[in-house]
Amino acid sequence: MTDVRSPLVRAGVLEPGGRWRNWGRSESSHPAAVARATEVEEVVETIAYARDRGLTVKPIGAGHSFTAIAATDGVQLDISAIDGVLGVEGNLVTLGAGTNLYQLPALLEPHGLALANMGDIDRQTVAGATSTGTHGTGSAFGGLATQLRAVTLVTADGGILRVSPTENAELLPAAVLGLGALGVLVDMTFECVPAYLLHALEQPEPIEEVLAGWTERIASADHFEFYVWPHTDTVLTKTNTRLPFDAPREPLGAFKKWFDDDFMANGVYRATLNLGRLVPPLIPPINRLSVNLTGNRQFTDASPRVFTTKRTVRFQEMEYALPVEHVPAAIERIRALITEKGWRISFPIEVRASAADDLWLSTASGRATGYIAVHRYFRDNPTEYFAGIEAIMREYDGRPHWGKMHNRTAADLAPTYPHFDDFVALRDRLDPDRVFANDYLTRVLGA
Repeated sequence: MTDVRSPLVRAGVLEPGGRWRNWGRSESSHPAAVARATEVEEVVETIAYARDRGLTVKPIGAGHSFTAIAATDGVQLDISAIDGVLGVEGNLVTLGAGTNLYQLPALLEPHGLALANMGDIDRQTVAGATSTGTHGTGSAFGGLATQLRAVTLVTADGGILRVSPTENAELLPAAVLGLGALGVLVDMTFECVPAYLLHALEQPEPIEEVLAGWTERIASADHFEFYVWPHTDTVLTKTNTRLPFDAPREPLGAFKKWFDDDFMANGVYRATLNLGRLVPPLIPPINRLSVNLTGNRQFTDASPRVFTTKRTVRFQEMEYALPVEHVPAAIERIRALITEKGWRISFPIEVRASAADDLWLSTASGRATGYIAVHRYFRDNPTEYFAGIEAIMREYDGRPHWGKMHNRTAADLAPTYPHFDDFVALRDRLDPDRVFANDYLTRVLGA
């Protein structure tokens, strides 16, 4: 219950909580209260309100994490109103932490800037995306958090902590990807690049050729990824080549874009998923048809329009990061397991790559990394499928994406991260009373 005597209640910032669910419908919680902060001082006051009453605080973004990383029975803190461009200095752009990724093209265009790399979903807030390790693909590019050069957090004691190359610089590798465990992010400074175009080539190819050429493909392309369609011998490859912003454009026409991305990839695909649930034997032929209908195109457009795709079909996801050289073998084992178990899997398996980085809890920390993501329709039970894939990934020293479903704990995660103990020690220092804790963080970081 909220305290009606609180100035936060009287100001309309704090209100009674209700049921919260994430986008993928894999997690839900019932916060005691919801605070909707519009400025940093209200974040400070919300943390003080919760701390004084023995409640926890969890900032909430767009709800696109599939884990319970944002769940709480304490105070849910919505900072979506703390958004937009707060300052620009050269190619350094400071954003409110509640800014959604889909806002960035319009915000950065007047400055002739863009993010160096993006993932394929843009619904998340910049705070949520970086804090959970969101990434795109490209063997020369790191995840979204590697583009951060400074952040400001409100800590558990209500203090304002600025972390930058000139202030508390030693904390930067932890603070830019902190799982929400160190404090509440309120602003973030990205190092952007001059705006650029991408030439996209999407086409079906034989899986044997793609796996055999994996090392060469990721080395020769700016951004390469592929989708393995279970029950077929074909993958859909996507190769994006960076071009100057003034290069000729050949964007998808309005009808082609609607037909491919709205009608086929969402409307028709949703219908086939529901059909497959009713008649599982139809899934293999549906997949064989899908891999040919959803690929085979090329176009050139501004980078955000190529990197990101529209996703309206709800799903649940698990993703593992493993040393990049193990990707082909891991994919072959996954395909063999699907056949052995007789599973009928409708969703393709997504495969990407990224550069090594030095962030303490990054899934690419200290090693060039390949990513393998598996999905299930949100109406299907993913438990057996995900557990089987997870067992394979662990054999390759896999690290689970912090915002995607997994069953790992602090005890078995610690050995896979060179700086895991350093992060836990910093958490002990900044949040000794666990104001920002929840069941998920207790599981993956310890009590």
